[in-house]
Amino acid sequence: MVGPGHNGGDALVVARELHFHSYDVTIYKPLSKLKQLTSQHAEYAACLGIPFHEEIAPLQDCHLLIDGLFGFGLERTISEGLAEAVNELNSWSKPVLSIDIPAGIHTDTGAVLGTAVRATRTFCLGLWKLAFLQDQALEYIGKAELIDFDIPWADIEPVINQTSRIYRITAVTAIAHLPIPRPRVTHKYKEGHLLSICGSSKYAGAAILTGLGAQASGVGMLSIAVPESLKQLLVAQLPSALIIGCPETKTGAIAQLPVELSSYSAIACGPGLTTEAVEVVEKVLESDRLLVLDADGLNILASLGPIARLSQRQVPTVLTPHTIEFKRLFPEAPDPTQDRIKAVQNVSGLGGAVVLLKGALTAIVNHYGSVWIIPESTPALARGGSGDVLTGLLGGLLAQAPGRETPIEGVVVTAAWCHAQAGMLAASERTELGVDALTLTQYLMAAVGNAIVDYSADKSIYC
Repeated sequence: MVGPGHNGGDALVVARELHFHSYDVTIYKPLSKLKQLTSQHAEYAACLGIPFHEEIAPLQDCHLLIDGLFGFGLERTISEGLAEAVNELNSWSKPVLSIDIPAGIHTDTGAVLGTAVRATRTFCLGLWKLAFLQDQALEYIGKAELIDFDIPWADIEPVINQTSRIYRITAVTAIAHLPIPRPRVTHKYKEGHLLSICGSSKYAGAAILTGLGAQASGVGMLSIAVPESLKQLLVAQLPSALIIGCPETKTGAIAQLPVELSSYSAIACGPGLTTEAVEVVEKVLESDRLLVLDADGLNILASLGPIARLSQRQVPTVLTPHTIEFKRLFPEAPDPTQDRIKAVQNVSGLGGAVVLLKGALTAIVNHYGSVWIIPESTPALARGGSGDVLTGLLGGLLAQAPGRETPIEGVVVTAAWCHAQAGMLAASERTELGVDALTLTQYLMAAVGNAIVDYSADKSIYC
């Protein structure tokens, strides 16, 4: 399928090479006007006797479609007859390989420009395009693979913003920020002490799942603050943790914290709290500890004036919103469902927080505007409690960070990557329907162990 630009030229080269290897090839060229180089490739293919068609119908008998209609830089909408043709070929459910990017997908935002080819696989050329890191493009891209043709780094570096880079995370970079190896001479208090503040009588499970996520991080000590009525339940489920029973409201939420926060390495706060726990969130915001806020911790922060509150903190804060929570926290920011990279970059530096925007492609931004994308995940994680597990894991890893000179955003990236890997491993063994949050906790360390043993010597690819 040949378009007018250089993407069409690439498709013609593929057609020619397949012809030389004795494949039966047909060329669909719906537009008569071609760029000069593409036109030359078309003339060569015609001289070889490869048949050309201007209608989509002859492709119905093909076993494989190769999409070279439109590539990098398309901004106009696919419309009229060509749009009808794309919609028809999508209805055939045939395997489609797209060159560089599926036709009809905006290179940066991943938006569908009228209509777009639904590819089975996409071979991205040279460098990853931003569309590959946007949730809305995923159903069109299919399985993505980078074709690296060795563009010299000296040519790439001058055009990449040095302070606002975008990274597609691989196992190498994620594992680099794990707190391993440990010193041979150490003890539990040297390996971090996390305080997890979570749960209510309504959401007791959130406290358990957050605690199990934290345990999987390898943190040296774990304390969990819950309403007094939940203390025995947590002791039974997490016998190695120190369970702190807190005074509670009439409806079973934590009313106040009976502990000195300065004795902990990090605090994870929010899952299952309910929005009654305003005093609790205010107290942790006033502390001088590394802090992760999730779920109701974010909802309460949104009501307190997030930017002003975060700006008063002297130590890093990590926020882990999903899309709705993000909009609640940052109502003036761009819509993350339209362009999640632009959205998180827009809030970078606000209050000095590191923001982890959950989604099929989780995006993490530091206060300088650099963005990290977790490029693989699974819809198996779309289950209640999965985020609680991530909060615990992230809190446990952050608690181990102070003595290791590890950048906070690096720890956040590692936690999100491990969480996604665990979900994918669990789904591969139990299907996407069989991965509840409790099951997810059982796969966390297995996923990390597999990655340490098996990861390739790949590097983060700039986008």
